[in-house]
Amino acid sequence: MSVFQFRTVPHLISEPGASAQLGAYIRQHFPEVKRALLVTDPGFLNTGLVETPLRSLRDAGIEVHVYADVQADPPEAVVMAAVAQAQLFHVELVIGLGGGSSMDVAKLIAVLAPGHQQLADMYGIGKVQGQRLPLVQIPTTAGTGSEVTNISIVTTGATSKMGVVAPQLYADLAILDANLTLGLPPAITAATGIDAMVHAIEAYTSAHLKNPLSDILAQQALTLLSQNLARVCRNGQDLAARQAMLLGATLAGQAFSNAPVAAVHALAYPIGGMFHVPHGLSNALVLPHVLRFNLSHAAPLYAQLASIVAPHASGSEDARAQAMIDAMQALAAETGIVRTLREVGIAESDLDALAEAAMLQTRLLGNNPRPVTLTDARAIYAAAW
Repeated sequence: MSVFQFRTVPHLISEPGASAQLGAYIRQHFPEVKRALLVTDPGFLNTGLVETPLRSLRDAGIEVHVYADVQADPPEAVVMAAVAQAQLFHVELVIGLGGGSSMDVAKLIAVLAPGHQQLADMYGIGKVQGQRLPLVQIPTTAGTGSEVTNISIVTTGATSKMGVVAPQLYADLAILDANLTLGLPPAITAATGIDAMVHAIEAYTSAHLKNPLSDILAQQALTLLSQNLARVCRNGQDLAARQAMLLGATLAGQAFSNAPVAAVHALAYPIGGMFHVPHGLSNALVLPHVLRFNLSHAAPLYAQLASIVAPHASGSEDARAQAMIDAMQALAAETGIVRTLREVGIAESDLDALAEAAMLQTRLLGNNPRPVTLTDARAIYAAAW
């Protein structure tokens, strides 16, 4: 058996309505905390769903400040503005409440607010130093898995993104409350759900650090997500399916945090960075084409996953692997998600620049089961166009 290490968040609560008890949970884990910063985005703030967890914090005697200026694909300026607010109010705990961007920013506030280090010195793997503030994460989409990962992605220039990867970014507590996801529109539900499925598939097939625990989590994640995604796209008020999606996304996050993602993400990042396409949709657009590219090297693993997403598939290993890819495409079609690059405003003349940007994602490309060249990346984008 392979030697491996596995890390994840130490405490996870999965319960509809759990965010209404946020103050009590924080009192239980951090009885001395008096001031907290809640990090979210303007869209989620406007839903009014922030009020219940805020009330529970205040009822628990915790003074809470809200930073609600998080943007999708958060730029460094947003991160630093949030850190400044945390320092101004001398907060002792950080709460991420939102999608992946809000939770990513919350992670960085927790490690930057104590003032030990500059953000520019944290980019890369294992470069965070010192202790962070206590950190609680509450996802409002079933997609990124950021509530249980040790990764935070920041937009560092006009189009470029960089990652901070360090064990300090694991939260102390993650709360999965499907009540917070009931209002998600079908398009966002579909994109974030497929994003989570990508996490599971890429963790299961990762060329580096693939391990038995991540495999089990990826398989269970794929089971929950594949069985419930079309269901929640049809009926967004289906609480049981919403909770299953949240758990599936979290399990996929635990998997890929230990067995990292690969070429789907490497090719998705430039789409998001250059054309401001949401991350989950960017992944969905390139997914089937990367899977086909990888077939020559990953067919045995894809065939294993076919038993989950295409249970009636039979025949040879290659046939079952192809059935898995076909099932993913069929699921995307069933959700009604956009499926080509041209539909999100990308011109054929943009494909060269996308391919060149994707080749800069060396941290991710190294995890792919099949090596990716510039020519390969250009061909994958052309197939997606």
